Amino acid sequence: MSVTVVGSVAYDALETPWGKRDRILGGAASHFSIAASFFTDVRLVGVVGEDFREEELDILRARKINLDDLQQVEGAKSFFWAGRYDYDLDVAHTLDTQLNVFAEFDPQLSEAARESRALFLANIQPDLQRRVRQQCGGARFAGLDSMNYWIDTAKDSLLETIGLVDAVLLNDAELRMLTGKPSLAQAARAIRELGPSTVVAKLGKYGAGLFTEEGFFALPSYPLETAIDPTGAGDSFAGGFLGYLATHEPPYSDDVIRCGLVYGSVLASFNVEAFGSERLQALTEKEIDERFREFKQMTHFEPLPARSLAARS
Repeated sequence: MSVTVVGSVAYDALETPWGKRDRILGGAASHFSIAASFFTDVRLVGVVGEDFREEELDILRARKINLDDLQQVEGAKSFFWAGRYDYDLDVAHTLDTQLNVFAEFDPQLSEAARESRALFLANIQPDLQRRVRQQCGGARFAGLDSMNYWIDTAKDSLLETIGLVDAVLLNDAELRMLTGKPSLAQAARAIRELGPSTVVAKLGKYGAGLFTEEGFFALPSYPLETAIDPTGAGDSFAGGFLGYLATHEPPYSDDVIRCGLVYGSVLASFNVEAFGSERLQALTEKEIDERFREFKQMTHFEPLPARSLAARS
């Protein structure tokens, strides 16, 4: 089944210790769409300005992403973000943010976009997320991302919106901040009590955690030898996660959701290997399958009985 994503399509200017890019394709919906397109049909809902080039649109078209709901506004400029990372790549230092056309974004979905069986609400204002969710009555599984800014400024709206989705994907600090709970397990339980069946805790370089009714599942990050730029890694993770889930019929078993977590981690790990979405643009299904198998090997072990204390002495 297809997946609809609603979020930002932008230009990014990026700088890390390994180089820089002055103006490349960015935005949460862009990264999500490219990652999800390896698994299912994707409909992208967003807005760009008159300055948005055919070159960037062709990147999305090359992945057969449906752009019927991507609005281009004449006389306006596209959303722009500039950021810098230090050697640890843990923190993005924002150098410039220009909302431009994105400041007035009020998504109105086509009938086809509303009928997608899966929906991802990328990081936008919670009121907008809720209006989109209400438009998509046909979505049998909906996921949501957010950030600390909305937790600070629109917490009540965000909590209301969370009650309308099936999965919440936030980093560990955001989960604790949103719920006021000191531990990740308590925070995930509090989120699930609002309605979502699934909580994904994004842990950055430490991997990801999954909380469902069936229990807890943890996955380490892939041990990359070369990490260039983490921009969009969380959105690529979400794309791999929901893209894989969309290949199955809900309600999803815990095994399917766990495999989705692994595929999300696979796509996020590739995303970090180059600037922006450059690595995903060159990615192949064979590479995805190989890294999935590596994740399985990394996390598998055969249970063997421990030697008794008497035997060891």
